[in-house]
Amino acid sequence: MKDSRVAILNEGQRARALELLNLYLLAPKDEEGKTPLQNDEILDSERFEVIESELKTVLKKFFEGSLELAGFKTKIDSINKRHECWGFKGIKGQMFFNQLVNAAAEQHNECAAELRSVLSLPQTEDHCKSRLRTFLLYVQRIGEELVQGGGSKASKPKLSSVPFFVSYFWQLLAPTIWPVQYTNSVNTLTDINFFQPTGDHVSDYITFKHLHEELAELFSQHNERTFSLYDVEHWLWFLDHSKDSPPPKPTPSVTQKNESKTTVAHDSYVPPIVAILPSLARNDETTVEALESAGISASRAFEKSIHACFTIMGFETQLLGQGSGRVPDGVAINRDDSYAILWDAKIRADNYRMGTDDRAIREYVSSQSALLKKRNHLRNIYYCIVSSRFMASFEDSISVLKMETHVNEVVLIEAGALVELVDAKLRNPIVLSLGSDGMQQLFCKSGILTAELVKEILS
Repeated sequence: MKDSRVAILNEGQRARALELLNLYLLAPKDEEGKTPLQNDEILDSERFEVIESELKTVLKKFFEGSLELAGFKTKIDSINKRHECWGFKGIKGQMFFNQLVNAAAEQHNECAAELRSVLSLPQTEDHCKSRLRTFLLYVQRIGEELVQGGGSKASKPKLSSVPFFVSYFWQLLAPTIWPVQYTNSVNTLTDINFFQPTGDHVSDYITFKHLHEELAELFSQHNERTFSLYDVEHWLWFLDHSKDSPPPKPTPSVTQKNESKTTVAHDSYVPPIVAILPSLARNDETTVEALESAGISASRAFEKSIHACFTIMGFETQLLGQGSGRVPDGVAINRDDSYAILWDAKIRADNYRMGTDDRAIREYVSSQSALLKKRNHLRNIYYCIVSSRFMASFEDSISVLKMETHVNEVVLIEAGALVELVDAKLRNPIVLSLGSDGMQQLFCKSGILTAELVKEILS
């Protein structure tokens, strides 16, 4: 650690951290022949290049006043869309930025001044605390004023987004001092019992920073290389991703059991009926046998698990499938935000390919989406297919569905992504809404939705 403060981790936790570090350092190569460590080194190189060539210039112009607030927001958005190195385009990054600027529509000069103050690099942790608390009060005030003026609660910039948003900019300016407070990092540190957030955004960020420093020093002491805050961030991302990677196998009671030799213990927020989704989606032999021995078909179990996912997340749900004729397998409605999700379950050992049953899908999606709009007066209808994986050639099929039915978007959801959504909702049931400021963001763009994309958008 960088000073004489008391260590956060005890000896048992330090030993556990080193065990988990070895999983990262010794992880096998991917299909392209690169280890996670090598991929992260490439990412870091890309980050430094973008910081030096683009982001620092934009920040400098904004701080000097030669770049106005609207231009600053647009340029940050553009850079992060072209270089997806930080996950800034998610809910706590660019979406928060958009909501902040929109909430301050009549007070852009004040908003720009507040941002210039809080985003300037703090010289000490006391400066950090002071700036965060001042900015939190500002965000709270303009959010309240927005609602009092007739704006929706969903359009308020969320206080919980502030630590990620601000620390992203601080890390650009001083990557060896200030870690980015990713939701993924917080969740993983909590899951391995290294961190317990208090709800105080300022003190939690300082503890989060100290943990990163302590872990970086610990890892450096026990290895031949020096570990940075970036390395700790990558390690935490690896741990979170590794809990999803090993193929889960069920016991006869159909609960999840990890068969991996390199197990990462996590406190799971996900119930067994949801955790089993990935193995069901890929028609895992052991899973199917366990279900059949209990007199349950894999297809029906898959539908019930997906139905449970949407129910747990807070939707008004209904199973429509077996025995109901030519209809989607289920529907999930969110009346408060005026949208519904029609969904189908497709078990596939290999990737699901759109096109084989497009005509049947188009017919029943057309009729069901029309009924939903007529009976429930909903603004948006999304059609989702849940499967193990998807073939990349889906654009034409999606275009036809959007043109010939009442659905606004078509989302191809990998089973692991649905599990990740349930996990995120159970962790933060109040903060993560079903509306446009939360989960709806994941359904309003056609294409494949992966677990990694869910983590990035909700980071």
